[in-house]
Amino acid sequence: MIIGHMQLLLLILMTGLVAYRFTLGMEADELRLRPDIGIWQTNGRKEIQADIAYAATGSAGTMAVLADGIGRENTGKVCAQLAVDSVFDQFEPYRTLDNMEYFFKSAFAEANSRIRKTIGDRKGGCSLAAVYMNQTHLYYAVAGNIRIALVRNKEIIPLSRGHTLDVLAVQAYQDGRISRQEAVWSMDEKRIWNHLGREGFHEIEICERPIRIKTGDRVLMISKGIFEEVSWGELEDMMQDTEAAAATARRMVQAAENKANPDMDNGSVLLLRV
Repeated sequence: MIIGHMQLLLLILMTGLVAYRFTLGMEADELRLRPDIGIWQTNGRKEIQADIAYAATGSAGTMAVLADGIGRENTGKVCAQLAVDSVFDQFEPYRTLDNMEYFFKSAFAEANSRIRKTIGDRKGGCSLAAVYMNQTHLYYAVAGNIRIALVRNKEIIPLSRGHTLDVLAVQAYQDGRISRQEAVWSMDEKRIWNHLGREGFHEIEICERPIRIKTGDRVLMISKGIFEEVSWGELEDMMQDTEAAAATARRMVQAAENKANPDMDNGSVLLLRV
């Protein structure tokens, strides 16, 4: 009888140990999947913060989204929130993501549809950027004027071009549709020519090929209030390997605010460290 009790106790202990090791293994996987995420924002000199930034890790990987609202009063903020919600409504059911081009096009089209239905005759919309990371690669998509960059070994590598008239002019010149002089004349024109909520919206910028990520890489997403105030070089100087993503994001926003531009727009920094 004593031997039976000892065997039962040993069985319970072994079962508990296996369960503990299994749970510990699951936590390790989750931690391996989850990057260090930092988000910091400023109203700039605007009354309403119309930027929405959010990042989350699920079974399929990590999705980070930044939307910059366009429109008077609270219209821009509503549009930005609709866009972010659309992306995550599409993302949450996935356990794996294989066709990123289809996902981005579908999510952005849904966001555009929700915005158009919600604002009706009001003028509004938003720029939208989304970054997806799995264990090995990074993918991104942009509509409008949000910048995405990869930070590797403290060096910033811009990834997205955005949809402003100067970018459009360069592309038109490369395609042979306008002259070099016409392209030069357009280089200072930063107005957005394509964004969600715009009548005729139909295209997004998607990375041409997935980007292989390495341990220590960081992905930087910034909106107009940051990149119009702070240069890539200045942002690069703020990168510190030992600093948490939130602390770096805060310093970038503070640097933009310290420029004291009376017309500073809403600004957001979304930083992911792999």
